Amino acid sequence: MQQLSILTIEVGSTITKVNGFKRLESGGFEHLAQGFAATSVSQGDVSIGVEQAKADLKKNFPVWIDQPEIFVNSSAAGGLRMTVHGLTFSMTARAAREAALGAGGIVKFVTAGELDDFELDEIRDINPNIILLAGGVDYGEKEVILKNAEKIASLHLTVPVLYAGNSAIRKPIQKIFERAGIETMLVSNVFPDVDVLNIEPVRKVIHELFNRHIIHAPGMANFAEITRWGILPTPGAVLKAAELFAEELGDCLIFDVGGATTDVHSVTDGSLEWASKLIEPEPYAKRTVEGDLGVFINAHNILEMENNLNHDHLLSELVPIPITDKQKELTHWLCNRAVDTAVRRHAGVISDLYTPSGKKQIVKGKDLTAVKWVIGTGGALTLIEGGEAVLRGVCTGAGKYLLPSPEVRILMDREYRFSALGTLAQAYPEDVKITFKNWINSENVYQLH
Repeated sequence: MQQLSILTIEVGSTITKVNGFKRLESGGFEHLAQGFAATSVSQGDVSIGVEQAKADLKKNFPVWIDQPEIFVNSSAAGGLRMTVHGLTFSMTARAAREAALGAGGIVKFVTAGELDDFELDEIRDINPNIILLAGGVDYGEKEVILKNAEKIASLHLTVPVLYAGNSAIRKPIQKIFERAGIETMLVSNVFPDVDVLNIEPVRKVIHELFNRHIIHAPGMANFAEITRWGILPTPGAVLKAAELFAEELGDCLIFDVGGATTDVHSVTDGSLEWASKLIEPEPYAKRTVEGDLGVFINAHNILEMENNLNHDHLLSELVPIPITDKQKELTHWLCNRAVDTAVRRHAGVISDLYTPSGKKQIVKGKDLTAVKWVIGTGGALTLIEGGEAVLRGVCTGAGKYLLPSPEVRILMDREYRFSALGTLAQAYPEDVKITFKNWINSENVYQLH
C-alpha cells in the first residue's frame, strides 16, 4: 500500500474532488488516487462533501493517508463578485477586467468614464465583494478618476476597493476612501502606458481577497486552517497550470466545463500573421468565464439559446454526475454547445474596416491560431465519451474567428488533475512542469491522422 505525501482538495460549485499525489525523487508527481462527491453547500457544511470524497478515494484506491501536505482550491462560494470601473472601455476598464477574470473574479459590471447615478445604483444593487477602480496611464488623466472615487465612497458599501489606476493620484485616492472608512488596497497601474498591460499585481491581490472571502462558505474556514498555502480560486489554479504547461510545452488553450460555468483559458501571444492587425493589446494569459454556460446549474440557459422547445423534458434527465445513457447523451450535447459558444466569445474576431485608403482587415480579441495544445478538463468533457471530438470541433483555424488549427494536439484531463497541479504550483512549480512533460507521453494525446 502506497502512502500519499500530498492531498489536493477542490470544492467546486457542483462536485468536490480530492487527489492524492506522491512527490518523486526524480522530480514531478505520481498521481495515486482520486475521489469524488457532490459538494455539500446545501447541507450547510462543505466539509461533509470533502469527507465523502476522501471516503470515495479510500474505497477505490489502496493508499494510506497519514498527515499529507494539503492544498485547497475552491469555487464553492461562487467566486468574488466584482465591479470594474475605468476611464475608457477599450483601455483601462478592459485591462482591469482581464486582471479580475484571471484571478477568479466574477465580473458583474464594467463602466468607463465618469460614473452616473444609474451606474451607481447598479453597483449598489450588485453589492459586490470587491470594487476595482482603475483609469488613466501613469501621470495622465486625473479628474475623472478622482470623481469616480468620491462617488464610489458615497455609496458607503462595506467592501474593499482595489485601486489600480494612474499612480500619480494614489495618495488622494487613498485619502478619499479612508475618510469614508473604506478599506483600500493600492497596486500598480493595470494600464501604465499606451498598449501596455500590467495585470499580475492586481491578480495577486484579488487572490488574497479571495482567501478572506471563501472562508465564509459554510465549513470552509476549517480548510483554511489545515493548509499553509491559502485557498486558491479554482480558475486561478487552472490558469497557473496553463502558464506552466505553455512554458514547458508550447501555447495552449484550456476548456474547463463545469456545472455552473464554462471557463476558457489561453496562454499565447498569437501568430505573427495577425499581430499587426490587432487593434487592442491582449494579455499573454487570458481567462474568460461564461457564467451562463453550465451543464447542470445553468443547463437551461444553453437549451434556451438553442430555442429547444423540448427543454423541460430534457432537463428531467439532468443530474450532477450522469450515469444512464440518456443522462450522458444530454451532458455531452450540453458540453458541445458550451464549448462552441465559449470559444467564440474568447477568440479574436476578424472584421473589415473601411478607411480613406481602402478596406483593411482588423482583429479584435485573442488570436488562438498559434495554439499547439487544446486541453479539456472538468467532468463534462473528460468523463463523458466523445470529449476529444467536442474539442476537435472548434479547431478550424482562421475564419471569422481566430481559432486553433486542425493540426493541434488534444489532451484530455481524464483524471481531473489540471486544477490540482495548478494548486500544487504554488509550492512546486518545477515539479509541475516535469509532471506535464511526463503526462504528454500518455495515451491521452489525440492528433489528427
